[in-house]
Amino acid sequence: MQTMKLVIIDRDGTINADRHDFVKTVDEWVPLPGALDAVARLNHAGWHVVVASNQSGLGRGLFDVGTLNAMHVKMHKLLAAAGGRIEAVFFCPHKSEDDCACRKPKPGLFEQIGERYGVELAGVPAVGDSLRDLQAGVAAGCEPHLVLTGKGAALRDGPLPAAFPAGTTVHEDLASFASFLIAREARTKSARPN
Repeated sequence: MQTMKLVIIDRDGTINADRHDFVKTVDEWVPLPGALDAVARLNHAGWHVVVASNQSGLGRGLFDVGTLNAMHVKMHKLLAAAGGRIEAVFFCPHKSEDDCACRKPKPGLFEQIGERYGVELAGVPAVGDSLRDLQAGVAAGCEPHLVLTGKGAALRDGPLPAAFPAGTTVHEDLASFASFLIAREARTKSARPN
């Protein structure tokens, strides 16, 4: 049986520039260099890309769902122009003190994705720029990947702190992650007997 090739990507700091004061408006949503092309390359290699994102700015009243939707319309339009697409955006609107099940580092968003697509998440690549992205993915069975953009930029100069999941693969950015995934799959295919 052919299984769906799924990859789960964080949003702020991974696809678009992060801000210490939250991405609150459409104008503040700015794609990182090469990120949209990276998604398009994954799509062209047969990957279905889904976003899992904490959006506590909603719970804090910094923006509303209409504004968040407008940010994602912009993201989808720019992606379409680059020849790519994101299947769906799953987001947690809660603040950390709400103690919900969906805010990363808890795995709720990932579990919702698995349920929506009817796939087991064991081994599904999950990429983000922060420890909590990887912890949430690993808790759901995903394979952890860290990009050194956004919050990840602070980790450029040394080994990963011990808190990071064992087996975390580190990439310069989303473009490097896409190249890694595509090359690994090509190697796996070429190693299979005909």
